[in-house]
Amino acid sequence: MKISMFYHSLLSDWNHGNAHFLRGVVAELLSRGHDVKVYEPKDNWSLTNLLEGHGESFLQEFKATYPQLNSIFYEADKIDLDAVLKDQDLVIVHEWNDHELVKAVGAYREKAGSFKLLFHDTHHRAVTERSSMAQYDLRHYDGVLAFGNVIRDIYLKEGWTKNAWTWHEAADTRIFHPVDNQEKEGDLVWVGNWGDDERTQELQTYLIDPVKELGLKAKIYGVRYPDTALKALKDAGIEYGNWLPNYKAPEIFARYKVTVHVPRSPYVQSLPGIPTIRPFEAMACGIPLVCSPWDDAEHLFTPGEDYLVADSKESMKNKLSKILNDSSMARSLVEHGLKTIQSKHTCAHRVNELLHIVESLELEASSTEKQNT
Repeated sequence: MKISMFYHSLLSDWNHGNAHFLRGVVAELLSRGHDVKVYEPKDNWSLTNLLEGHGESFLQEFKATYPQLNSIFYEADKIDLDAVLKDQDLVIVHEWNDHELVKAVGAYREKAGSFKLLFHDTHHRAVTERSSMAQYDLRHYDGVLAFGNVIRDIYLKEGWTKNAWTWHEAADTRIFHPVDNQEKEGDLVWVGNWGDDERTQELQTYLIDPVKELGLKAKIYGVRYPDTALKALKDAGIEYGNWLPNYKAPEIFARYKVTVHVPRSPYVQSLPGIPTIRPFEAMACGIPLVCSPWDDAEHLFTPGEDYLVADSKESMKNKLSKILNDSSMARSLVEHGLKTIQSKHTCAHRVNELLHIVESLELEASSTEKQNT
């Protein structure tokens, strides 16, 4: 198939977690012989911040890591949709795009396109910014790919789309896999951004305080940490590593004995069943994982076997101590988590799901055509 994808950024994962999944999906589609083009806005927010803070050297590093991946930059007011879309089979537009672009692609499909057209939602804004999401014009889209049942059901209940499917994120196992023979540098590592005050108290309770009180050697990577957060890390004796290119996470995970997952409050309170991509990637890398509370309502994993769950600071301290002092428990978590990822949560699995959705739309269109003749 000829596939065009409009996303915020393929090149930059600076405070942009969707790039992780996008890279894996595109790499998998390309490996199967599909012709895939990814369009990202020129001077987009994530890439601009990355270049300003870290320079351009990462672009060569990115290319060495993902030699098959390329972006096409566009300006929203100058893009020629006819030239881009006229011979495509599938077009996917992500929800970080401007309302105008989303509407324009739909209008082009209605007027001149025969391709399948899908909208992809990987954020909590359908709950937290519902009025903005309601303004997306999806009349001419075949449906929505939502990264959890709750988001899918909102689109259907609100009448924003005629079709919606759950399409969870997953690990790109080309990149995220165990890295052997790495010397351990410490006890705990955490890779994640501060989170716009969406998990400030949770990070203190489930990450910073346990590390401090257990006296662990720990390091944290991420961006947008305010001065108060940096002071809290320093007070806890935690080293701050700033931004980490996502594709370097596997080698970092391999240097530590345990990691944690602390979901943002909107996911815990309003979006059960959506873990975000970090747990998928951690388990794929073979590092024991402890999560602060979240409801695995869609039964993606087996809590207690794939990872441990801590419901308080003391519980987190207890779980971390057990993993650090019981090698058999740590090994069991690694084996279970890795098996779960490899058996059902890779980007290859998600591409299979995507192609099945497209096939079902083609069959539906063919059936409708026959009824009308």
